[in-house]
Amino acid sequence: MAAALTAALALVLSAPPAFTVVLDPGHGGDREGALSPAGDKEKDLVLEISRRIAQRIRKAGGKVVFTRTGDVSVPLPNRAAIATAIRADLFVSVHLNSMPTVEQRRHTHGIETYFLSADASDTHASAVAARENSDRLAGEPGPDPDDPVAGILSDLQDADALQSSSRLAYDIHEKLVEKLGAEDRGVKQAPFYVLAGARMPAVLLEVGFISHEDEGRKLRTREYQERVADAVVDGIRTFRAETRRASR
Repeated sequence: MAAALTAALALVLSAPPAFTVVLDPGHGGDREGALSPAGDKEKDLVLEISRRIAQRIRKAGGKVVFTRTGDVSVPLPNRAAIATAIRADLFVSVHLNSMPTVEQRRHTHGIETYFLSADASDTHASAVAARENSDRLAGEPGPDPDDPVAGILSDLQDADALQSSSRLAYDIHEKLVEKLGAEDRGVKQAPFYVLAGARMPAVLLEVGFISHEDEGRKLRTREYQERVADAVVDGIRTFRAETRRASR
């Protein structure tokens, strides 16, 4: 009996995880991202939030792979490439939003969620993509015909991947708005380098405006970060349940 239990336990422990998520904390190294009015750096807060998300994914039986686990620079094309190389089920890039002017910083707050598209949904989405796409490492080549973003249109011929990313974006977005009581700024599309090349459902989350005084203050607290993590993982659960039902 003991031998049978040991064998069964070994089988469970060696079984592959139910799903694998690549978590991508935005920025890192000399790329600090946006700053809060109090001086908090986006790169630090999104790493903390991503770690909390990872804890919950693991409790749900999933495996997590980080694109960075510390304050290091990772080239944008390499981030989705990691997910593709390990055949991850999902790719989730975590960021904090920001506005450029004092007046906009004072009034703009809420949640925006993105998935890949050749064209931005609106001028703000275009500006967000431009800001995130400018986060390049020194010596990293600029756009050219072989660049991942240049191939977005051909990638989007895979309608299933596009639809899956859209569903994942809406599922996570709805949970974030609901659980955080935050302003719903919508699910949008934009040409993000960090999402280009992903061969699985891939989204970029702007889980709040670090540039807004009140929201920026919340985003630095453990309690709010844990609510963000709960919402993200609830959204992933909803997406996986929908996917399983659709495949039956």
